Amino acid sequence: MPRQSEVTLADLVVLSMLTEQSMHGYELWAELERRQVAKWASITKTQVYYSLRKLEAGQHIETIDRGDDSLGPERRVYRPTDGGRRLLSDQLAHAKWATQRPPDPFLTWLVLSWQARPRDFAAQIARRRKFVAKQLDEDRAALDAIIAETSPSSDAAMIVRLGIRQFEVELAWLDEVAARQRPG
Repeated sequence: MPRQSEVTLADLVVLSMLTEQSMHGYELWAELERRQVAKWASITKTQVYYSLRKLEAGQHIETIDRGDDSLGPERRVYRPTDGGRRLLSDQLAHAKWATQRPPDPFLTWLVLSWQARPRDFAAQIARRRKFVAKQLDEDRAALDAIIAETSPSSDAAMIVRLGIRQFEVELAWLDEVAARQRPG
């Protein structure tokens, strides 16, 4: 029996997008960029094309239009098969979606930071603050764009609002972290 490859986040995003609308790889990637995929799924263009090949080989998607073969495989139009739709639904039913904490490199650094030089500790806190503030500005702009395209209560708007609130809380928390006495 052949070993079934693991379903990745990129595979699920590709299946979901193709369930919304049949499209070719370039169109799929352009739509993911427009939807700011880096903010919510952290997948790359390479992963998307790899997922298309993998899902087609696994018969989870199928080609419905080859288009002009001279334009290459990125112009093949794909749609999910019934098996692909089932795979997506089955994967989205797993408990892991609601029961895991993401590893955050900054939090790992903070746990280890008692060994850092005081000036390096202060520099990292300042870097994190600058990063979070930039993300907060970008997410606020993204929220405005999402609301203009969808509605204030769309799933995308709700997700971006959550990210905004998390960044706002983290900025206040960083003030507390920076104010505490550091050993050394």
